[in-house]
Amino acid sequence: MLELGQKAPNFELVDHELKPVKLSELKGKVVLAFYPGAFTSVCEKELCTFRDMMAKFNNLNATVFGISIDTPFSNKAFAEKNKLNFRLLSDFGGNVAKQYGGVHENFINIPNYTVAKRAVFVLDDGVVIYKWVTDNPAVEPPYEEIQKVLG
Repeated sequence: MLELGQKAPNFELVDHELKPVKLSELKGKVVLAFYPGAFTSVCEKELCTFRDMMAKFNNLNATVFGISIDTPFSNKAFAEKNKLNFRLLSDFGGNVAKQYGGVHENFINIPNYTVAKRAVFVLDDGVVIYKWVTDNPAVEPPYEEIQKVLG
């Protein structure tokens, strides 16, 4: 499991517009919000909360990404439905989620259905300065704590 002070594992994923994002090319503070699945109630509430906080994140010069194991096509529909103002990355296969916060295998007792654990990592020039991971997909992250770390 990824720990505070460690260099975050590099990755290259496509966003919901099929544009590549390479972590190593991002500078400054980056928020990685892993979520189990598009179009689920808690994920929708979480990402809409991040959407509503984007002005604060922008003022703090932080870049926000939502990351799920969903396809980029599902993420695109999810972003459009909720008018999300940040990029959603597709970790199809779950390799990045496994390196960061982990995954739920056979989620809700469906064989071979894997989703990312709900987790938030804040990076500063690629180094982990904050991490929050939950095994309970119904729990939302501590938004004020995340904002405080960025400030």
